[in-house]
Amino acid sequence: MNEVKVLIEGYAKQIKGGWIASSTTVLIRSNGKNIIVDPGCNRAKLLDSLKGENIKTADIDFVLLTHGHADHSLLAGIFEKAKIIDSEAVYSGDEQAFHNNKIPGTGIEIIQTPGHVPEHCSFVVKAKQGTVVIAGDAFWWMDGEEQRIDIGRKDPAHPCDMEKLVESRKKLLKIADFIIPGHGKIFKAKNFSGGKCIA
Repeated sequence: MNEVKVLIEGYAKQIKGGWIASSTTVLIRSNGKNIIVDPGCNRAKLLDSLKGENIKTADIDFVLLTHGHADHSLLAGIFEKAKIIDSEAVYSGDEQAFHNNKIPGTGIEIIQTPGHVPEHCSFVVKAKQGTVVIAGDAFWWMDGEEQRIDIGRKDPAHPCDMEKLVESRKKLLKIADFIIPGHGKIFKAKNFSGGKCIA
């Protein structure tokens, strides 16, 4: 059975002239493989969290990226043996191969969730606790913001295709037991029943 663990809870705080932000980073253990989703951009936090799991950067087999924004993807290159997977392809060094929306050797699925950016994807993991979706910035909240699920909520930091984002959010809420957002706390998707609710 796949194991899913949040290593770093993503954060996002607006400051004068910019942001202090790094994404939620997730560790998945699947069929003997160590997988990191969205390594973020805070190197010290990432290395500390890996040390806490007794994992070295060389122990990571795959790095999965929900999208290419630097607060999610900047540290992907520190995993020297890992293949990188995004919404379109598997990258091994300079070699690129298109995938069939599956992570090789695992039961993890990739689903396309455009809206935040056109190439955004999410990862669906069958785990002990149920179906866990790592949703990247299909869902995210700023520090101190109430995690209210509102499928029509506009992104406060990035211009989005709202029609596609709403459809992506609906899709994720329909299939997930738990959703791990790009910034904020994991929440139960089954608490959602239509318009708005507290995560």
